[in-house]
Amino acid sequence: MNLRLSTVILPVLRWHEGGRERWQRAEELGFHTAYTYDHLSWRTFRDGPWFGAVPTLTAAAAATERIRLGTLVTSPNFRHPVTLAKELITLDDVSNGRITLGIGAGGNGFDATALRPSDEEPWTPRERADRFGEFLPLLDRLLSEDVVSHDGTHYSASEVRNIPGCVQRPRLPFAVAATGPRGLRLAARHGQAWVTTGDPKLFENGTPEQSFQAIRGQADKLAAACDEIGRDVAELDKILLTGFTPDRPLDSFDAFVDFAGRHAELGFNEIVIHWPLPGTYFGTDEKVFERIAMEAPAQLISGSTGA
Repeated sequence: MNLRLSTVILPVLRWHEGGRERWQRAEELGFHTAYTYDHLSWRTFRDGPWFGAVPTLTAAAAATERIRLGTLVTSPNFRHPVTLAKELITLDDVSNGRITLGIGAGGNGFDATALRPSDEEPWTPRERADRFGEFLPLLDRLLSEDVVSHDGTHYSASEVRNIPGCVQRPRLPFAVAATGPRGLRLAARHGQAWVTTGDPKLFENGTPEQSFQAIRGQADKLAAACDEIGRDVAELDKILLTGFTPDRPLDSFDAFVDFAGRHAELGFNEIVIHWPLPGTYFGTDEKVFERIAMEAPAQLISGSTGA
C-alpha cells in the first residue's frame, strides 16, 4: 500500500503571526502535499480573516523546500483561465515545480455571488458544468502551449503568450474534483489525479458504510469514464479529502488508520486531513493530528505487508 498523507491549511492566519510556521511545520511532519482552499471566503469563516490562495502558496513555496503545494480546489466561480494560467506558471516557477492544481466546477456560496449584481441569480449546476467544461481544456492548453487563441461561449483568449511555461512538463498536474458524469469525463481526459469528498447527501444523516459504498460507486464511475477514452484508470491518483463524510477518522490514531486502510482498498493513494483549528469544526486534537502525520503512513505500509 503506497498511501500518501497530505493536509489542508486554511488561509486564516496572518503570515507573520503563525502562517509561515504552519506551512513549515507541515513540511517537518512529512506531509506529501500541503493544500489550501481557493475561495474568496468560506462558510463560517466569512466574517473572519481569510487570505488569497495564490499569494499564500507563493509565500509557502519560498518558506519550504520539499513539500508539494496546491489548491483544493480552484474553480471558475471567480477565476478566468488566462489570468489563472499566468499565476500558476509563476507559482510553479517560484516553487521549482512543486505545485498541484486542485480544480473543480465550484458550487454555491460566497464565491458564486461575490462578482455578480445582487439581483442576478448564481449559475445553476448545469451552467457551472458548462463553464467548467470549457474552462479546464482551455487552461490545459494555456499551461502547455506557448501561444493560445480561443473564442468560446464563456471564455476567450487572443494570442496569449505563456513563455517559458511550467517547470513541470508538459504542465503542472491537475487534480480534478468531480462526482457527476461530465466532471468525471473531464477528470479522465485532463486529470493526473481525481479528488472526492464523498457524497454530501450522506454527511449529516448517512452512515460510514453508506459513505464507503457511495465512494466506491464514484470510483467505479471514474473507471468507466477512463474506459470510454481508452485510458487506464490506474494512471490517475485518487485523492480523498476528509471531513465531509459521516466518519470521524481524526478522533483517534486507530480510527484514522482503519479509515485510511479501508479507503486504500478502493484505490485511494492520497488522504488529506485538515490542519487543526481550535474552536471550529476542524478542532482536532493537535497531538492526535501530529501522531497521525508522523506514524500513520508507516503503520499503513507495515499493515499492508503483514509486518
